[in-house]
Amino acid sequence: MPIDWGAIDAAIEDAGKKTDDLLAARISSVTRLTDDEIKSLFPTPADVERLAELMKIVRASTAEREKINLLVSNIDSLAGPAIKLLAKFA
Repeated sequence: MPIDWGAIDAAIEDAGKKTDDLLAARISSVTRLTDDEIKSLFPTPADVERLAELMKIVRASTAEREKINLLVSNIDSLAGPAIKLLAKFA
């Protein structure tokens, strides 16, 4: 019986979209942004992952200096989400 690669690809794409939707819903529930705004600003799973990391640092119960140090040490991956959020709220 031949493998229907088209059906497998469609299932993978559908699962990815559902995951993206779920992540957007979770992030929008802890921000003032809507699901659609999250999806628009952060269209890929990698974008959403970086946003989640940024939010984790900002919302941590650590001292501000420690948050700054974490942001600085991860600036290459977190600058994009930070700029997108600041542009949205500016």
